[in-house]
Amino acid sequence: MNKYRTHLCNQLRESDAGANVSISGWIHRKRDHGNLLFVDLRDHYGVTQCVVDKTNEKLLTIIDSLRSESVIKISGTVVERDKETINLSLETGKIEVSIEQLEILSMAEELPMPVFGDQDYPEEIRLKYRFLDIRREELHKNLILRSSIISYIREQMTDLGFLEMQTPILTASSPEGARDYLVPSRLHPGKFYALPQAPQQFKQLIMAGGFDKYFQIAPCFRDEDARADRSPGEFYQLDMEMSFVEQEDVFNAIEPVLYNVFKKFSKYQISEAPFQRLTYKESMQRYGTDKPDLRNPIELCDLTDEFNLDEVKFDAFKKVISNGGKVIGIPAPGSTKKPRSFFDSLNDWARKEMNAPGLGYIILEEDDGKLKGKGPIAKFIPDNVIERICKKGKVKHGDSIFFSCADKKNAYELASFARNRIAEELDIVEKEVFKFCWIVDFPMYEINQDSGKIDFSHNPFSMPQGGIESLNNNDPLEILGYQYDIVCNGIELSSGAIRNHLPDLMFKAFEIAGHSKDYVMEKFGGMVNAFKYGVPPHGGIAPGIDRIVMLLAEEKNIREVILFPMNQQAQDLMMNAPADVPESNLKDLNILTVEPKEED
Repeated sequence: MNKYRTHLCNQLRESDAGANVSISGWIHRKRDHGNLLFVDLRDHYGVTQCVVDKTNEKLLTIIDSLRSESVIKISGTVVERDKETINLSLETGKIEVSIEQLEILSMAEELPMPVFGDQDYPEEIRLKYRFLDIRREELHKNLILRSSIISYIREQMTDLGFLEMQTPILTASSPEGARDYLVPSRLHPGKFYALPQAPQQFKQLIMAGGFDKYFQIAPCFRDEDARADRSPGEFYQLDMEMSFVEQEDVFNAIEPVLYNVFKKFSKYQISEAPFQRLTYKESMQRYGTDKPDLRNPIELCDLTDEFNLDEVKFDAFKKVISNGGKVIGIPAPGSTKKPRSFFDSLNDWARKEMNAPGLGYIILEEDDGKLKGKGPIAKFIPDNVIERICKKGKVKHGDSIFFSCADKKNAYELASFARNRIAEELDIVEKEVFKFCWIVDFPMYEINQDSGKIDFSHNPFSMPQGGIESLNNNDPLEILGYQYDIVCNGIELSSGAIRNHLPDLMFKAFEIAGHSKDYVMEKFGGMVNAFKYGVPPHGGIAPGIDRIVMLLAEEKNIREVILFPMNQQAQDLMMNAPADVPESNLKDLNILTVEPKEED
């Protein structure tokens, strides 16, 4: 191959026995076996065991001086292993290389964290020394998987007739629900570019430019807090847009791509297309969330009417109901045999982790052929109401049912989390399956919790169902949009929409949200002007690449599938970013920094 290697560290086989070879890589580990010293040599492709007789003092001295992760070149003869020493976990496990020459290419200092082994290390260490972290087997495999998935997606999209295009990185701000990363302009003092939260306006302008199908693996930048399925700072998405389409056309385009990707890179069972459709309203009622995990069989039920009956004497719930609150039931199938600690722990969890008053519950048992409720609140509920609760919650003898009681929003939120918690505790979540669903018919508007005013609930560029007539004549909170999310195993992979491509309709949509025509032109004038010169109906979606890889790699934290992620505080510990810059740089940009005031 070249002066460093004749073979890769995964290539040598029994057929190579007797051959003189050269391999290069990192010292994975050293093992002393009496008269023999073994060196496991690792490169990107695999591991080869190398061996030297201890009578070779010159080589032993060199090897003893080297720490793990030093980079070396080994030359020697391929030897078949004895049957009792064969290691079938290695591709090269039936041979070893007898070391005859060794060249040091790069010596490693003492490691701040080991590469060999599965021991986890604190985030700070792993991210500061990410170049070591990504040498570790599992993370290395994840990143190879990521590359393969992206290549396959590109192939899929191209085969479907989509053109790959690149949109600008330095642009203007676009509302995507997070804070912008701003870049100061040297040539235009006091003005700023924004890094794109998504290529939203540009991909719509591509449709206005006469192209029919566009995609890109797009970098997106959002100044938002980290969580397990969201990396702070930047992420990548499969951005796509199509002309002359309706909602179902977008679904029909992306469903086979997602199905094929998951089919190719996983052995799990996968939802067949067409994926299940759930309206936003239905999803909230049945699961308490617009990101339902359909592997969990538990469905919620509204028991407000039952607890509001005169014969029910549980005043704690009645007081909440009288103030407009809800009581939501969360069935716990087959849980009556669980110890008291099961019920107490869920109650404690609701109080401590969810900041809720707790979770009431009823244990259902059969007595003389009739269902009877047991538990702390059962005595306040007569048998006939117990029967109504059982019918509505689809629970029976041997089951239990928990209750979330609060204002509507918090009642469903607690119920949603409790639903997942209970299913995990009962071990009833389906395993080795990917369940996709669409959430459709999102409300166009909602009440902003901070301002108390009407605001967009989803994408502001979405087409309202019913068009201009709906905007002119209907209660804004009753208007639905052609907006949709794709969800897999409780993780939102993407939002999308059929776009509002009519200027007058767009002005009206923003007017309802409290924005003037001048505001729309100031913020989105480039796109609105383009729409004045003929633009096709269009729509699209943008599944998150990082989240797709996270699911396929079976990782719980998105950090494990990103090459160089930031920490929870949006810091790059390896490159020391963000960092101070020289005063001269700030002067060139006409920027004066002001230290934040200390809080009292």
